[in-house]
Order: sequence, then C-alpha cells, then structure tokens
Amino acid sequence: MNSLNNFSLKTLSFTAFLLVAICYICAASSVFADSTTSTKTTTTDSAVKPGQILGGADIEFPNWFKESFLDFREDAAEAAENDKHMLVFADLKGCPYCAKMLEDNFKTAEKDGGNMEFIKANFDSIHINIKGSRDIAFNEKTEVTEQELAKALKVLYTPTLLFMNANNKVVARLNGYRTPREFKTVLNFVKDKAYEKTDLASYRSENLNDAVYELLPNQNFADITDFKKASEQDKPIALLFEDKTCGECAQFHKDILAKPEIDKLMKAYNFVRLDALSDKQIIDFDGNKTTAKDWIKKLGISYRPALVLYAEGEEKARVTGLLKTFHMTELLIYVADKEYESYTTWLEFGKVYQEKILKSGKDIDIWK
Repeated sequence: MNSLNNFSLKTLSFTAFLLVAICYICAASSVFADSTTSTKTTTTDSAVKPGQILGGADIEFPNWFKESFLDFREDAAEAAENDKHMLVFADLKGCPYCAKMLEDNFKTAEKDGGNMEFIKANFDSIHINIKGSRDIAFNEKTEVTEQELAKALKVLYTPTLLFMNANNKVVARLNGYRTPREFKTVLNFVKDKAYEKTDLASYRSENLNDAVYELLPNQNFADITDFKKASEQDKPIALLFEDKTCGECAQFHKDILAKPEIDKLMKAYNFVRLDALSDKQIIDFDGNKTTAKDWIKKLGISYRPALVLYAEGEEKARVTGLLKTFHMTELLIYVADKEYESYTTWLEFGKVYQEKILKSGKDIDIWK
C-alpha cells in the first residue's frame, strides 16, 4: 500500500469545499450565559449521568447500488462503457443527512418528486463509509482504506458525493444534503459533461433560474457594502447568499434564523445578506470592487442558502448544504468566540463541545 504522502489532491480535479450538511456532533456556546455549555467555564459532576445523542438515523442503501470490489479504476471505466458516470456516496453510520439524501433522491421515484430513475439510468452508484476499513484501489498509485481515502480527499461532512469520469477523475463534488430540485441540476451537469466547458456554480446560475423565493427580511441583517472597512472592526462578518432561485431559503429563515438561540448569536456578527444575482457594486475584503453575483462565483459556491463566516478579514468557515439548528449554533460560536485560534476547523471544536455537553448530563439532538 503506497503512502498517502504521495497522494496528490491536484490530480483529483476538485475543490474541497467546507460546506454542507454535517454529521459530526456540535455543541452550544460560551456566548450564552449558561456556563454549562461553554468549553471555557464548564464544570462536570462525575455523578451526573451522561447525556445522549438524539436524532441519528439508520442508513439503508437501495439494492440497486453497485456491488463493487472498490477498484475505482475499473468501476469508472465500466460506468463509461455504459455511457454513465460513477457516483461515490460517502456516508457515516447514524448520519441523518445521509438518510434524508437517500430517501428524497435515491429512493423516491421521479413521479413523486425524487430522482431515482434518473440516477439509475445515468450513474453507477457506490457507497463508502468515511470511517470504514475496506480497501480501495483509487488509482494506480494509491491503495487505501475507506477512512484513509476520506482523509486524503478531505471528506469532513456526510453525505459527500463524488462524481467520477471515465479517467477516474473527480468532475463534481457535493458536501451535504441537496433537495431533488437542486440535485437534479448537479446530475445534469455531470451527465451532459458540462464540466468540460464550465464549473458547477456557473452551470447552476445558467440552468436553475426559476423564481421560487422572495428575499425575506431579518432584524439582524446589516447593510454593508465596503467589507474591507467593516473587517477593520473587532466583529466577525457573516455573509448569507440567497436569491430568487433558492428553494430552501424560506425554510431556512423559519427553521433556523427564527430560533432564539440563533437570533442571539447573529447579534455577535455583522450579519449581511447578499442577493447572489445582484450586480450592485460592493467592495470585498481585499478592497476590490465586485458584485455579489461575481463574489459567489469566485467562491465556487453552487448552493443557496450559503453562509460564509469571516474574522480578521479571513474566511474561517462556510456552509453549503442543509444544516440543522444545533450544528448552526456550533458553527456561529466557533467564529464568534474566536475558537479558530485553538481549533483548526469547527468540526474539531464541535467534538470538544459534544463531550462537555454530554458529560454535563444534557442530551444533544442533532436533527432539531
């Protein structure tokens, strides 16, 4: 087995986004007055019964998923011979986002709003577990376990979906859950080999333009057009990208932004909502003139709503997929409390929070 030190991500032809739906367990914040939810002030009574993780889901893959020997070279070539692409579904045991992705897209017929028939006809689907131990022959130079491959590909979230062409190159990648409407756009992007001419973000803008949403107000939204100047303040900045094509934005406002704990955390930010289709001039963090339309394209984001968090003029975290309240809380805390000074990613930070909350006797519901 070759060393992962020789593994070149560059040959995989993808950009590793830090986005989407997350199945790592996150926790509450030291921004809150309740010190039992803070990594900085929590005290634990050893006699307290540990809390439990709630909201997990059993994952059952459709029986039409390919029974693979996990030689990706052969799988990709075989798919191409049948005028298909290979689709790799990376999951994690108990992941509710994975279960929902499978149920809504892979198990639901097109007549009922899903994508099942389209996927079966155009893709050879294979699943791997990011903590699994099965051996995978990724290419001629790389043979690794499922877990090692996930690490090499920087798969931090589940589900993560990788689309491979005939040469076993990653031509598209999704981090997190997608609704059938959004996912169908990605499937068409790969099926039609549009990746040979354009990127996914541009393709979405050109092909998913029906108006399904009117931008909703929020009392916490700040009106900022000069982000370089705003970054000089000792306050983090949150960029929320939405537009009229966003089928999930109204629900995002209702289920996430309207929650009291999220509302409180938003006040710790200069929280700015940008219309991703706007041509209005703004100034980015580097002092360059741009527009929200060009900015989101430069960021390579193909999902709405998308949330990108900045502090000290630098991006610290982003979400480009479905996120429930508990995980959103942890994400906002990570940047607001400057936990990035101690933890490389907010997922690492979340693990610490998880442990402390559970030790305090509180339950964690990851699907609220």
